[in-house]
Amino acid sequence: MKNYLGIMQGRLLPKYKGKFQAHPVGYWRDEFKIASELGFDGIEFILDYHKAKINPLFSEQGINEILYEIKKNNVQVRSVCADYFMASPLFEEEPKQKNENIKTLKRLFLASKKIGITDIVVPLVDSSSILHNKRKYELVVGFFKSFFSQTNIERVNLCLETDLPPKKFLELVNEINHPQIKINYDTGNSASLGYDFYKEFETYGHLITNIHIKDRILKGKSVKLGSGDCKFKEILIYLSNIKYKGIFILQAFREEDGIASLIPQYHYINKYFEKYFGDEMSKNLN
Repeated sequence: MKNYLGIMQGRLLPKYKGKFQAHPVGYWRDEFKIASELGFDGIEFILDYHKAKINPLFSEQGINEILYEIKKNNVQVRSVCADYFMASPLFEEEPKQKNENIKTLKRLFLASKKIGITDIVVPLVDSSSILHNKRKYELVVGFFKSFFSQTNIERVNLCLETDLPPKKFLELVNEINHPQIKINYDTGNSASLGYDFYKEFETYGHLITNIHIKDRILKGKSVKLGSGDCKFKEILIYLSNIKYKGIFILQAFREEDGIASLIPQYHYINKYFEKYFGDEMSKNLN
């Protein structure tokens, strides 16, 4: 079975207001045709805090437009990255904002069910990190317990992305204690933090359903695939051995020309997919 390889939204288009990662308001539809021509299986949508209300995920018309583009271009939307919660963290204690976060996540679950999205990635890193902060950690656990007590939408995973060390990450999942809580694994962030991916996968690999492919320098910034400290060969051999069938999302470093900077990085990573997964993830990137 061919593994699913998607592209992070906006990576194949001109930057939206100069941002490296953002939902491209007004021209998001253009990416479906490009993704199809390049052979990607899907696009991981982004929900930003900025202009969230006009994101197509949050209106019936927008959802219908997404479904139209999916059918027209044979490019799926199986995941969404909720960067919204970077600007409005889930450990927010102010009642109005906390309620708005719950409301937003509910709307995202409902939209996901209609579109066929299986994974909602919620970042708990950078400005929304709970590392070394017991109070924020407890508030996040409480948020999810409250959310799931109010929400009953099946077949949609909520994939946490954190900077917690492996055992602490598993403790977080166990404390939330809900079957729809899964894990997003970011290869670049893990490399930057200096975590041992063997220990990570041995600890919580059974919960990983979504993987972001990225490279970073140890304790440093994002760089082109293969030029940082991520051990892609070892990781993909491991994933092949355990027969990983979840989502892969290419979130590689980009320059001003997104496609031009993407293609050589795609070729770099694809050689490992060809060798260790036994199939070519895409045949059209030239």
